[in-house]
Amino acid sequence: MTNQSFLIKIIPPDGYNVYRLHLSRTGLVALVVAVVGIVLGALGVHAWQLHVAENDVRVLQAQAVTQRAELNDIDREADALAAQLRDLQHDDAAIRRMLGVGLSGGPRPAPATRPATHAAELSPGTLAARLRRLSTISAAEHADVAGLDRLTRRVLNLRRLAAVARDRLLATIPSINPVGGAIASGFGWRVDPWPEFHRGLDLEADYGTPVHAAADGVVVATGWEGGFGNKVDVDHRNGYHTWYAHLSRFAVAPGAHVRRGDVIAYVGATGDATGPHLHYQVMRAGEAIDPAPFLHGIPPAVLATLPGVRRVQ
Repeated sequence: MTNQSFLIKIIPPDGYNVYRLHLSRTGLVALVVAVVGIVLGALGVHAWQLHVAENDVRVLQAQAVTQRAELNDIDREADALAAQLRDLQHDDAAIRRMLGVGLSGGPRPAPATRPATHAAELSPGTLAARLRRLSTISAAEHADVAGLDRLTRRVLNLRRLAAVARDRLLATIPSINPVGGAIASGFGWRVDPWPEFHRGLDLEADYGTPVHAAADGVVVATGWEGGFGNKVDVDHRNGYHTWYAHLSRFAVAPGAHVRRGDVIAYVGATGDATGPHLHYQVMRAGEAIDPAPFLHGIPPAVLATLPGVRRVQ
């Protein structure tokens, strides 16, 4: 076969110059193969780039889904934290009302519940801002709770001390029947066994019956005193004294501290007594007063004069 050759002319649009490319058949085939190879190579590179781009898109989409789920989880946790803070503020306010104290620094805004939004509206920026706000409120609330805890302890301690002081005060006021017996002779003027102003009560009791202290106090005297016979004088350190007379014997000595209900003596018939009984006398500021209202508790009229006591009775 005759080796054919080919002439390729390239004529520019202006037509002034003509370029001739003289190729043999073998050269033409090589040129075509080269051109096809270049085109196929370019298509291959482009296809590989598209494949890589698609993989990147799929990875980014997966990351976006994961990120959205994490944002939703964090947002739900923020809602739970806001609810806890609202409960904490509610309890804080309730405790303050019970203690009768106000909120230091004025009321703080309650953590608002997140308005209903589509998940796509969440963004790391808005969520971070919300978390910062909740963190600020939480820190302030916890600081206030710590201060309230200290205040509560102080108030409770003060109330406990006040209760102890109140109980001690009440314990020093005569409030029981020393022998539990009925009144045989009352306070005031009487003619039996002889006319006189009776400055105490005669309480029925058998010989040897234990006599109990009517309130807490200190024994200031025990011994014989004229018509009283054997007598015990208890100073209650609050202006009150109680006297117990006609005793057969003593169970305490001067200087002894006694509590309400302690046995201090025993019933007898000493002194100007016509038979066994207890003469019981209550003195206030050196004056004899009627013991009858003190036999079954502290009289309301006396309670009314004590600071802070009437409210708790």
